[in-house]
Amino acid sequence: MYLLFAGLVIISALYSSVGHGGASGYLAILSISSYGLMSHIWLKQHVWIMNLIVASIAFYHYNKAGFHKPKLTIPFIVASIPMAFIGGFLNIDADLYDILLSLTLLWAAYKIVNFTPHEDVLIRIPAKFEAYFWGGGIGFFSGLIGVGGGIFLSPIILLKRWATVKSAAATAAVFIFVNSLSGLVGMGVSDQLNVDVSLLTIFVIAIVIGGFVGSLYGSKFASDKHVRIILVIVLIVAAIKRVAELIGF
Repeated sequence: MYLLFAGLVIISALYSSVGHGGASGYLAILSISSYGLMSHIWLKQHVWIMNLIVASIAFYHYNKAGFHKPKLTIPFIVASIPMAFIGGFLNIDADLYDILLSLTLLWAAYKIVNFTPHEDVLIRIPAKFEAYFWGGGIGFFSGLIGVGGGIFLSPIILLKRWATVKSAAATAAVFIFVNSLSGLVGMGVSDQLNVDVSLLTIFVIAIVIGGFVGSLYGSKFASDKHVRIILVIVLIVAAIKRVAELIGF
């Protein structure tokens, strides 16, 4: 439990430093612990709650630092909320969930390895159609697999040159919060919620510590490349573990 606690502190600090809630990282840590044997529904709901907390802390620091741009954020949110609800409402096959989760972890690892901050981008606010398309698609996929979607949205915003790194982080924090909340509501409506409050309390203590330190650091300083590499290793190991379990090894 001590190692898991430390891992959650580190993951929440790393992800919150770029405005993320940390869902894919929490899934990775839980997947290589004894909790990896829990059902995908159990994993989704606990990770979403942790996402809500860390994304809120991250948004507080990035917004306070003046990086949030509502005109960028709102269209993504409008499209994502109903789609995340639908994704959270659906109860997908456990094997399909493992495949989607593994692909998500590998995608996250790939994006972190190839992420290079660019502070001098030429800002181009996306057309509403673009924001609705990406927001809705990411929202639905996030609802299905139990993440907030920031790991997908941030790279897209940067690639499209819709914002600077820190403005993208602020938008990602809000996006993650509403997606996670919408997914939880969808899961509640479909009568799938079953939260272990005592265990979640321990998780929350860890992520609040990491989320506060990480987002405060991230809103003022550059990310640490070497720590990101360690995170990538954890994500890849977790993805391989899920695939190995899926094929029976």
